[in-house]
Amino acid sequence: DWYLELSKPVLNNDAASDAAKRGTRRTLVRVLEATLRLAHPFMPFITEEIWHTIAPLAGKTGSTIMREAYPVADSSKIDSTAVADMEWVMQFINGIRSIRSQMNIAPKKQLPVLLKDAADIDKQRLHDNHDFISRLANLESVEFLSGEAPAAATALVGKMEILIPLEGLIDKDAEIARLDKEISKLDKIIKQSAGKLSNENYVAKAPADVVAKEREKLAELEQSLSQLQQQRKALG
Repeated sequence: DWYLELSKPVLNNDAASDAAKRGTRRTLVRVLEATLRLAHPFMPFITEEIWHTIAPLAGKTGSTIMREAYPVADSSKIDSTAVADMEWVMQFINGIRSIRSQMNIAPKKQLPVLLKDAADIDKQRLHDNHDFISRLANLESVEFLSGEAPAAATALVGKMEILIPLEGLIDKDAEIARLDKEISKLDKIIKQSAGKLSNENYVAKAPADVVAKEREKLAELEQSLSQLQQQRKALG
């Protein structure tokens, strides 16, 4: 579903190159054709019908999907960097959409965004995906914060804060209520994680890597809680 959304800015953009459009269409067709083969044993009639339309576009010349090879996963094709980059893009867009929903901001309203505590990797990912983010999140501008942060609605992407200034845009009391809810939710999760790590039986019996991941998760949660609390304090 994300790739479908990300394909629209390319296919509908007159400035996009023909090569970019061809590559995007090729990926869409190849994934759909493979998905039809994947789903065929469970929903044979509809997949057969659609496949006859898609097959020529995908370079398939067979007479029926029933005689096509079933898809086989190839772990060598997994790109962990691309996965991490995409997770970042999704968190960024979802953070802004969440603020829109909770603050009742119209989807068509373009928003100015400030970024606080952005690391080099955040800046690189923003540069690489700026057009996608701006279009899907409907942003007016994106700037890195250099001075004092204004009163703003906040979302987190790792340690980076996404700030949408409140003035003239958002109900301050509603944002305080939203932050209080998020803080309460995080506080409960932190207590659960801390309780687990304080249990000597758990620490002794659980695999070392599992315990290490839990400690890492707790540190990240505490960092997020601190950032939200600072934002809450700034709002008064």
